[in-house]
Amino acid sequence: MRQLVRQTSGCAIAVAALSALLIWGGQSLSSSHASSPAASMAMPVALTMSAAPSNGFTEVAKAVTPAVVNITTETVEKVSDSRGVPDELRERMEEFFGGPEGRSGPRGFRGPQGPGEPREHRGGGQGSGVIVSPDGYILTNNHVIDGARTVTITLPDKREFTGKIVGADPKTDLAVVKIEGQNLPTVSWGDATKLQVGEYVLAVGNPFGLNSTVTLGIVSALGRGRMGITQYEDFIQTDAAINPGNSGGALVNTKGELVGINTAIFSQTGGYQGVGFAVPTSMSKPIYESLVKHGKVVRGFLGVSIQDLNQDLATSFGIKDAKGALVSDVKDESPAGQAGLKQGDIITTYQGSPVEDAVVLQRQVTKTAVGTKVTIRVIRDGHEKDLTVTIGEQPETTKIAKAETGETDYAFAGVAVQDLDRDTAKELGIKGKAQGVVVTAVEPDSGAEKAGVMRGDVIREINRQPVKSVKDFEKVSFGLKKGENVLILIDRRGNALFLSAKV
Repeated sequence: MRQLVRQTSGCAIAVAALSALLIWGGQSLSSSHASSPAASMAMPVALTMSAAPSNGFTEVAKAVTPAVVNITTETVEKVSDSRGVPDELRERMEEFFGGPEGRSGPRGFRGPQGPGEPREHRGGGQGSGVIVSPDGYILTNNHVIDGARTVTITLPDKREFTGKIVGADPKTDLAVVKIEGQNLPTVSWGDATKLQVGEYVLAVGNPFGLNSTVTLGIVSALGRGRMGITQYEDFIQTDAAINPGNSGGALVNTKGELVGINTAIFSQTGGYQGVGFAVPTSMSKPIYESLVKHGKVVRGFLGVSIQDLNQDLATSFGIKDAKGALVSDVKDESPAGQAGLKQGDIITTYQGSPVEDAVVLQRQVTKTAVGTKVTIRVIRDGHEKDLTVTIGEQPETTKIAKAETGETDYAFAGVAVQDLDRDTAKELGIKGKAQGVVVTAVEPDSGAEKAGVMRGDVIREINRQPVKSVKDFEKVSFGLKKGENVLILIDRRGNALFLSAKV
C-alpha cells in the first residue's frame, strides 16, 4: 500500500511504500539556516574524465554552484479558528471573548476574527533552483513554488531577487521562475540520454538550508517509472546524497552539465538513505522551453486508454510475449479513432521503436510534436497491422478564468479549475457520483479568495445553477454582473457549504 502525504509547507511531499518513505526534497522554513562563502561568477566548464581525479571534482563544483539558487516562498491559507471545537465550548468562548460582532478580548486574544470565522495562516517553504539562462530563467520543482504568494530567489553571492512564476507542470513536478538580471551564472544543458549506470554525478542544492552543498554519487538506474511521484515519470536514480531542501537543485555530470533536476528521495527516516530521483533533462528541457514559449506544456495526444499486458492477458489475446500496450478504450474523434485503432489492439511499436509497456508508449507519445504523422504497429486478432496516426495536442483540462476588462469582472477572476473525475473525488473524500469542478488555485486578493473559496474545493453550483464541468463554470461565471451577490455551493472534504461573494 502506498500513501501520499503532503506537508503544510507545500514544499515537501512524501510517499510511503510499505515501510519506507518517498520524500520530496523541499524543506520547511522551521529548519536552521547556514551561510556559505560568496561564490564566484564562473561559467560552466567542459571536462573529460572517466574516473575521479586526485583533487576531486573541484572544477565542476566551482563552475556549477554559482548558478544553483535558494528559493524561499510564502504561502497563505484560510483556516477556521473553531475547527473541531464543540458547539457548547464555542458558545462559551464567544461569551468570554465577545461574540462574532465584538472583537475585543483580554490582552488581544481575540484578534480580528471571531470564533468560527476564517483566518489567514501564513507559512512557507524552501528549496533549490537552477539558472539555465543568463537573463534569469530558473528551472525548479513545481512542489517548491506551488501555492506561493511570494517567491524570493537568493544567489550564492548573496544577491536577492523577487521571482515571478512563468509556468508550472504538476504532471512532471517542474516549474520555471524568472528573475530580472543580466549576465547571470548558468549551468549548461547536458544530454541525459547519454548517461550510463555507474557514471559519476554530482547533486548541488541547499539541503536543510545549507547553501551551495555539493555531493557525489553514481547513476544507480535509469528510466525509473511507476514510483507514484508524478504522472509522467522517467527518473534518474542516484546515490548522491539528496536531502530536504535539495528539491529543484541540479544533478550534473562530470563535465558540469545539467542532466537532471533533483526531485525526491526514498527513505525510511526522512533523510538520505542512498536512493534519490531526478527528472532527466531529456524530459525537463522540452518542458522548460514550452513553459517559457507558451506558458503551458504542449504534449502529444493519441486518444486511447492503455494498460500493461500480463501473461494471462497475452495468452487470452493469442500472443506469446507479455510486451506491448493493450488499448482498453479509444476516444471518439481522437487521432487514434480517426486512424482506425480499436479497443483490444495491442500496440507493439511506435515509429519503429519497441513498446515494452504502457509507460513506454506514454513517454513516446507525449514527446512527439503535435501534427507529426507516426506509424504504429498493432496486433489485432493475432495479425500485425500498421496504422498511420497524426498526433494531436493533449487537451488541457485546467483553465484559468480571467476578466478581459473591468467591465466584465466577475467573482471568479483568477480561479483555476479542472473537471472532477472519480479518482480526484475519492482523494477529496467525496462520495457518490462525482459532479462539479475542482479548484486548483485561487489568486490572492481575488473575489473568490475574499469569499473563502480554497484550493481543493469542489464547486457544484453558482447562483443555484448546476456546474458539472469547466464549460458550465465558464458559462455561468461570464454571465455575472459587476456588483452582483453570488451564491456558491461547494463541497469541501465531503461537506456541503454555501459561500456568498459580492462581485
